[in-house]
Amino acid sequence: MKELTIDATIENIAVVTAFVGGQLERLGCSVKTQMQVDVAVDELFGNIANYAYTPRIGAATVRVEVIEKPLAVVLTFIDNGVPYDPLAEEEPDITLSAEDRPIGGLGIYMVKKTMDDITYEYRDGQNILKIKKEIS
Repeated sequence: MKELTIDATIENIAVVTAFVGGQLERLGCSVKTQMQVDVAVDELFGNIANYAYTPRIGAATVRVEVIEKPLAVVLTFIDNGVPYDPLAEEEPDITLSAEDRPIGGLGIYMVKKTMDDITYEYRDGQNILKIKKEIS
């Protein structure tokens, strides 16, 4: 398991994405899977940076674990910010045009659709969001 704890700022999204990407490269991850995970990291870490501690800045931890059978990666995002369960949000109506659709919710929707599993819990004052993606 590899772990990175860093200030939850927009500027650090690239650092977190590179950290996760380095772990995926070691696994021989396909370009498609890498891109799906990159989008998920951008969305999830970006949400922490934008909303968890506003207006303050706090730390977030990103954990990368590898599961052997089947080969998969589990990313865990942990912060001590405001409790927020993104899985409880209503899914956006993607049949509406962009002009008619309310802002927000599309990023989490994409994460749900591209990852193999996603869970959330609030425990001991921490938001803990896990995503799992099988490596093809």
